[in-house]
Amino acid sequence: MTSLPGGYHGRYLRIDLTAQSFAAVPIPESVLRKYIGGTGLGTWLLLGENEGEFDPLGTSAPLIFVFSPLVGSPITTSAKFAVVAKSPLTNRINDSLASSRFAINGKKTGYDAFIIVGKSSQPTVLEIQPENVRFHHAQNLWGKTIPQTEEILQSQFGTDHDFAVIGPAGENLVHFATISHNRRHAGRGGMGAVMGSKFLKAISICGDRLVTFHDKQRLVEYSKNLSKKSMGPATAKYRELGTIGNLLTFNRLGTLPTRNFQSSTFENIAAVSPESKPDKFQETQATCAACTIGCEHLFQLSDTKKPVRLEYENVFALGPMCGISDPQTVLDASQICDVLGMDTISTGVTIAFAMECAEKGLWKNCDLKFGDGKQLLKVLGDIGYRRNLGKILSCGSRHLAASLGEEATSLAPHVKGLELPGYEPRALQTMALGFAVGARGADHNRSGAYQVDFSQDVNSEKIGKAEVEKAIRIEDESVLMDSLILCKFLRGVFDDKISAMAETLQMVTGWEISVSELVDVACRIVNAKKQFNILQGWSPEEDTLPERFFTEPISDGPHRGAVLNKEHFSKLISFYNRSRGWDESGWVSENQLQDMELELSSVCEKG
Repeated sequence: MTSLPGGYHGRYLRIDLTAQSFAAVPIPESVLRKYIGGTGLGTWLLLGENEGEFDPLGTSAPLIFVFSPLVGSPITTSAKFAVVAKSPLTNRINDSLASSRFAINGKKTGYDAFIIVGKSSQPTVLEIQPENVRFHHAQNLWGKTIPQTEEILQSQFGTDHDFAVIGPAGENLVHFATISHNRRHAGRGGMGAVMGSKFLKAISICGDRLVTFHDKQRLVEYSKNLSKKSMGPATAKYRELGTIGNLLTFNRLGTLPTRNFQSSTFENIAAVSPESKPDKFQETQATCAACTIGCEHLFQLSDTKKPVRLEYENVFALGPMCGISDPQTVLDASQICDVLGMDTISTGVTIAFAMECAEKGLWKNCDLKFGDGKQLLKVLGDIGYRRNLGKILSCGSRHLAASLGEEATSLAPHVKGLELPGYEPRALQTMALGFAVGARGADHNRSGAYQVDFSQDVNSEKIGKAEVEKAIRIEDESVLMDSLILCKFLRGVFDDKISAMAETLQMVTGWEISVSELVDVACRIVNAKKQFNILQGWSPEEDTLPERFFTEPISDGPHRGAVLNKEHFSKLISFYNRSRGWDESGWVSENQLQDMELELSSVCEKG
């Protein structure tokens, strides 16, 4: 019997909720080497489950939790896992990443991934342990918020278990519901709704199976070195301020989307920025499991309120995007999203879109207004429980736009159904390209192309082929970090990211893996994601941005007058496609399909 590479158990657990059955399935070493783990391995597993189109909330839809070879190692920020599925928000591939003890304990169950299919006949908690799975009735938990659920589960199962749970938003199939764990979320794309569609309230895990590492002594020394670097100047901003520090910077640069992209600066930014009012905000810090950076910042304004984790994205989406300048409202809105289990980006951006539609008379029956904090807080609950206006808002901005007509569609802030994060595409045009071509839709973390726009030698309002090539390199680096899985905040720590990742993987697994092989791995994963989307009905027309970014120049700030040129943008997308080895329209080649190591009869079909 061939020995396993270090860092792997060499198998995944497949659970059928309908049949209440489970089985361990081996993963060939060749697949592990070609896809690594995390989002890469999750994509391969997702492709292997269904040959054609399927309903993301249907019984056959797989929900996949994937670990990586680094989980359990001393490498800083490696306690992460991926959740991979077809998104109900986009009907395309979705991979949500998260950090917590759930990753460490999940890997200790003796599997590299869990695939969950089927649907329970009643609310259920899955308990996963090495060699055993139990199906617990959970009617008493259905309807409970995330904190309430976690408290009950901890009491029931004990402190040696970790949990992934959904709140009311997931139960009610809100298309951007999250899966929550240890106060953190696998957030974007509606993974909580996929879990809720299976009547699965929570997953409880506990294990003691440890993997081995090829060169443990060298790995320990390397990890110590990396931890020291991660405490240095490259990550100081995130350690000291968290991502919330981007608020003032992006506002000054004129790249902060405001009032549904009608402006690029927010006049009251100081009011919602803890950095500008440090005496007003009470702050504490926390850290993810197995992390030396410590970027998590919790804020409160009143001793009677619980502290809330604030990131740039949730403040942008629930503050400036909705025209809200009251900091307590932003804190309360973030807290509601956490308690109900909703992605703050899609929540806030969809509400802001509704506000503009009401303002322009495109939605007659909507009383939402920019700057109205009371209405914002009310509609959050309506979304989480899918009642009143919240019923249509719970399906996202694309769905709402389709019901309101063509003019609304041109304003709807999404790509492939996924709402845009807090970056102004007309000012950051390499990022705009990354949004348009992204398999997941508009996501800054999967592309990372904003790094090109923020570099000193690039005119971010007028990009060309050189910027496209740089964006592809960064996308490759990102997909590798999401497969290993490592925190994106380590980007500034590595001198050469792909070389450092190859060295890390060699110490963990024992593979003699070169930089060129790792680049091939990244390209294969990008190809596999694209192929999944093709099998789910993708067409080249999806790779674009909302029409307003091509017709409405930025109205204020340093980038006033900037607008995307549609013809030029289309040429850049064609160049991106050809550079990826696809044809000009974006179809994956036959050679790339053969390289994926798939056994699908329909894998060669194009739409």
